[in-house]
Amino acid sequence: MSRTQYRRWTLVLFTAFALTLATVSFAQVEGKAAPNQAQTNTLQVAAGQKMNIEGVVYGQQQDSIIVRATGGGIYNVTFSANPEVKEKKSNPFRSARKYTKADLVPGLHVEVKGTGDNSGGIAAREIRLTQDDFKVAQTIDTRVVPVENRLSDTQARLGEAEQNAQRLSGQVQEISIISNAARTGAKTAQDTADNAMSTATDARSRADSAKVGVQAANERITSLDDYAVKNLATVHFKVGSSNLSKEDRDELSKFAEQIKEERGYVIEVAGFASSDGDVSVNRKLSQRRADAVIQYLAENYSIPLRRFITPMGYGESQPVGDNKTHTGRVENRRVEVRILVSKGLTPTEGPSTSIHASN
Repeated sequence: MSRTQYRRWTLVLFTAFALTLATVSFAQVEGKAAPNQAQTNTLQVAAGQKMNIEGVVYGQQQDSIIVRATGGGIYNVTFSANPEVKEKKSNPFRSARKYTKADLVPGLHVEVKGTGDNSGGIAAREIRLTQDDFKVAQTIDTRVVPVENRLSDTQARLGEAEQNAQRLSGQVQEISIISNAARTGAKTAQDTADNAMSTATDARSRADSAKVGVQAANERITSLDDYAVKNLATVHFKVGSSNLSKEDRDELSKFAEQIKEERGYVIEVAGFASSDGDVSVNRKLSQRRADAVIQYLAENYSIPLRRFITPMGYGESQPVGDNKTHTGRVENRRVEVRILVSKGLTPTEGPSTSIHASN
């Protein structure tokens, strides 16, 4: 193989690696609005105008919050009127829980009643929320806030794309290591081809071997962003419960031990429910089951939060058993946990395990 061909193969390898990094970074940046942009588009409210909005907390400050309303508008809600923050309860036989302003974390669904103030925001006099929405938002906040609090003042001014790239630095470093190894393999193959040209008896065979090595390295780089299921665990729950039994925790511990030797992996967690009860209740129940599994794995085995794909509660959808039978409903009350490994690191798919709790 000539030196001109060597330069062409090297250019192909670097181009493929650059496209892989660009795909990962773009996938993380796309679809997430920058906070500064959201604040620029904040709707102005006339002073004294009565307001009653419902939406999700988008940002939190010491004396105010930013709420994205159901219709898409963004409002600045201040605490100048010392609002009452309490639970929107569904049980008439107990008193409503009270919360503090500090509990209004990003991601929390709230109802705000108040009037327009002189700054164009809403001076809230009452803020209401449900217990289930608070638990979900609190779980999300415990994952995001510790990371954001560690950023220095300089890092806080970085663009959204650069922040996402930093959160993925661990995975990017792993991909970079493999890419460097692939380029080293390609150079070794090229050297073998150059040496083969000086030997007339076996020049052709060595050149062919070198070509195969370069092609294999190129294919490995291409597959770095392609994931395969390495392991699968299924946890089953009792009716209406999201608690992990001792048997569940023991089996999840065995499952977590298999992750220690993995590299370039992510964990997908999906919760499900049987058809017992209301559809909306089952959807929230399935989300709590998925959150319970993630919390156990993260707290007890120090699995980085960047490894977890955003959990999803599917409720009654996607049943694996017949909801008309007891056995089928037992199978449907489950959480599925999958380890996804980059094919560029581990091209073969490993065995799956199944974890069963008492029914």
